[in-house]
Amino acid sequence: MNQRYIEFALKAITIELDAIEALKSRIAEDFVRACETIMACKGRVVVTGMGKSGHIGNKIAATLASTGTPSFFVHPGEASHGDLGMITSQDVVLAISNSGNTAEVLTILPLIKRMGAPLISMTGNSESILAREAVANLDISVALEACPLGLAPTSSTTATLVMGDALAVALLEARGFSAEDFAFSHPGGTLGRRLLLRVSDIMHIGDRIPRVSPQTTLGGALLEISQKGLGMTTIVDSSGHMLGLFTDGDLRRTLDRAIDIHNTPIEDVMTRNGKTIHDDQLAAEALNIMEELKINALPVINRRGELTGAINMHDLLRAGVI
Repeated sequence: MNQRYIEFALKAITIELDAIEALKSRIAEDFVRACETIMACKGRVVVTGMGKSGHIGNKIAATLASTGTPSFFVHPGEASHGDLGMITSQDVVLAISNSGNTAEVLTILPLIKRMGAPLISMTGNSESILAREAVANLDISVALEACPLGLAPTSSTTATLVMGDALAVALLEARGFSAEDFAFSHPGGTLGRRLLLRVSDIMHIGDRIPRVSPQTTLGGALLEISQKGLGMTTIVDSSGHMLGLFTDGDLRRTLDRAIDIHNTPIEDVMTRNGKTIHDDQLAAEALNIMEELKINALPVINRRGELTGAINMHDLLRAGVI
């Protein structure tokens, strides 16, 4: 019996793959017309559908919204009881129905037409009422459902979802929607943090920046490193420009040379022209630099070369950039 489970599953996947493959030939004039209608829309794309089509419609609306096409889902049953007021003449309605004759969708169809909102349909029946009334019908018909009884929506819902993704991606490309635009729709996610968070948002500032003058002794610099806890200190001149850097690694190399820590000025042992990052750069760029150079902290400067902060790996970790 165990082998039969595998056979049943593989058969279902094969049927659904065939359904997706069949969609390629249908990306034609109606698909272009649907895209052009949505691109000309001054309002939002209102997606509606009943049952499983509604579940898929919810996901399509979410995908459209997150990829630059403002969109939301309206349940057709609720639309008949007040929610139709959420749709305006400035919107485009995307109605999903495998049969194209779903009663709850057809009930609100005359009102959608009356208000003048363009209708795009996704149906499995191009001769249905919904398909005929639409300015563009996206054909989501399937030869077989993966369900052996031919009853549970399986291949048909997969085809609908893929057609919705194709529509969303085509519109995304047409709008020139960027990764940063996507991040603005997902500020709480990892991608959003990586693409939106600047070094200035999380860096140490003011008295929390480890810094000493070039005349400070090596011992004084070590005290600054210990107090600020970033594993390094910057060396700055009187105008706030960074002259050099001294890290834990520099300390180990200095001790090998048996240098007097109480009398040696830090400028004699500091690393000149140490690696820095600008405060307006992405925090993700700071992470890339640290990983590439195998270091744990970076001084932060502005575009005038003045020291404005410091950032380390723990800051990036706390901010969720890592």
